[in-house]
Amino acid sequence: MLFPDYEPCTYQTNQLLEVICQLRFPTILSINEAMPAAFQEEIRKEFPQFSVRAERVPVAPGQQPPAQTMTVNNYQFISADGKWKLNLTQSFIALSTVGYTDWRTFAGKLDKPLGKFIQRYRPAYFERAGLRYMNAISRQALGLEGVAWNDLIQPAWLGVLDEEELPEQAVIRAATEAELMLPDGCRLKAHTGPGRIKRQGKDDPEVKFILDFDLSRNGKLEAGQVVAVLDQLHDNANRAFQGAITIRLHEAMDPV
Repeated sequence: MLFPDYEPCTYQTNQLLEVICQLRFPTILSINEAMPAAFQEEIRKEFPQFSVRAERVPVAPGQQPPAQTMTVNNYQFISADGKWKLNLTQSFIALSTVGYTDWRTFAGKLDKPLGKFIQRYRPAYFERAGLRYMNAISRQALGLEGVAWNDLIQPAWLGVLDEEELPEQAVIRAATEAELMLPDGCRLKAHTGPGRIKRQGKDDPEVKFILDFDLSRNGKLEAGQVVAVLDQLHDNANRAFQGAITIRLHEAMDPV
């Protein structure tokens, strides 16, 4: 089953590369026009490092080619250890981490800056809530070297790798892409397949299995709805992930 009933758990040896939560809102031009100094003061204890990146974006997204572009400031507030990053632009606020442990910790890290953002900038509403989990399953890290992917990943996400008679070494590329409607108006955009990742600018020689699940909900969301919607997305992400792996992989990641 793609979305089975499951027991919520935390993996002590999770295989996450990065987790990202993004909340989009109707454009607030004042964010782009002035440095968010007052906002920084309110979150500076948790995110003491700051940088800003100017990006060119189309004025009317979706036009091909775009008629005009404008410069948008992407303000970045980063934790002292560099593992957490808060991004703020005129149209979204996002929290990302390369040190994810559990949902309660992640949601707690988002709570204060999101509250301060709502209080200071008063967005009319949110247009999209997104939550993305990027996993890279390492057989080496889990003590599963030599185990075939079809003993660890469910057939729906394997493609040709589920063919018993096809040697894994013969597969150059075997990615799967899917977009699915989920309960409560949520969507799942999934990319899965074997691949190599970069670490500190260098290619990791080990082939890992990528499970990249991007969950979202579109529509007019009031500020008071955001927490419940993110909980829904997290719940669906858990179901999708546990439906994508076998019991053997589940146990290898030390669930608690």
